[in-house]
Amino acid sequence: MTSPSNQEQLMRRCHALAGFTLGQLAAQIGCKVPANLKREKGWTGQLIEQALGASAGSKAEPDFPELGIELKTLPISRLGKPLESTYVCIAPLIGITHQSWNESWVCQKLSHVLWLPILAERDIPIAERVIGTGFLWQPNHEEQQLLQQDWEELMELIALGGIDRIRGAHGHVLQLRPKAANSHALTSAVGTHGEPIQTLPRGFYLKTSFTQRLLAKAFNSN
Repeated sequence: MTSPSNQEQLMRRCHALAGFTLGQLAAQIGCKVPANLKREKGWTGQLIEQALGASAGSKAEPDFPELGIELKTLPISRLGKPLESTYVCIAPLIGITHQSWNESWVCQKLSHVLWLPILAERDIPIAERVIGTGFLWQPNHEEQQLLQQDWEELMELIALGGIDRIRGAHGHVLQLRPKAANSHALTSAVGTHGEPIQTLPRGFYLKTSFTQRLLAKAFNSN
C-alpha cells in the first residue's frame, strides 16, 4: 500500500477498515495471523500500518511522516474501555538535562494521533478481533499541560538519579514503566548519587484513564 497523500485519503482508508476482523484484514494483505501475541506484541499495529500505508517503520518520526500523524491502535473491551496503557516511546535516561518538552519525542509523537480502537478482549481469538472506527486527535491546551507537567516531573526524577523510585502511579496521564524484552536488556542511567548505573530501559505510556477520556470525547459517550 502506498503512503496516503493527504489526511483525507488516510481517513478514507481508515474508515474503510471499520468492521473488519484482524483475520479478514490479514487475509486481504497476505499476512499470517500469529497463534498469540506474546512474542509478537506489535503485530496488530504492524498489520494496520501496512493496510494504511504507513511508511516510517522503525525510524524516529511519525508513522505517516509526510502528514505528521502518528498511528496508535487501542485495544478496547466490549464496553468500550481501554484494556491497557498505550506505549508512546522509549525514554532517554542520560544526557537529558537541557531537553525541553517541545523538543521531546513524547511531545512530537502525540502532537497529532490517529487512534484506531480494536475490540480485543483476551477471550476473543486474535483473528476474530474487530477493528473499530478511527479518529484523529490533537491535544487541547489542558491535555497538553497535563502531558507536559507529567513529562517534566518524570524527566527531573530521571536526571536527579531517582529512576528506581519511579512507579506506574507517578503522573496524572503519563507514566514511566520498564520496556525491555527481558531482565538482561540493561541500559545506562544515573544513580542516586550521580554515579553511572545499569537499569532496565523505560518507556513512556499513556494511562488508560486518559485514553478513556479521549474515546468518550470522540464518540460523545459517558
